[in-house]
Amino acid sequence: MAKGYWVSVYPAISDPERLAAYDKLAGPAVQAGGGRNLSLLPSRGGRVVAHEAGITQRVVLIEFDSFEQAVAAYESEAYQKALVALPDGFERDFRIVEGID
Repeated sequence: MAKGYWVSVYPAISDPERLAAYDKLAGPAVQAGGGRNLSLLPSRGGRVVAHEAGITQRVVLIEFDSFEQAVAAYESEAYQKALVALPDGFERDFRIVEGID
C-alpha cells in the first residue's frame, strides 16, 4: 500500500504566536492520526535551500502509512479544531499526496 504525505509550505508567517497555538493542537492530532513528522522546522534548526520560486520559510513533511490515513487525519475532528487556531488571512500551500509503493 502506498504511503500518504502531508506537504505544507508557509510563504509568510505574520503571527508566530497564533501559529504556535495551532502547533500545540495539530501535533497531537497528527500523531493520533498515525502521522510522523519527517522535517525539522527552520525555527528549530532545520535547513532549507530554496530554488526557482521556492521560499525558505517553514516547510512541513508528514508521513502516514497510507494515503487514506493521511486524508482521514486531515478530516479528523482533532485536526479540524487545530485549523481553527490558524490566524486570519493565514497563507500556506497544503497538499496531501500519495507516495509510490
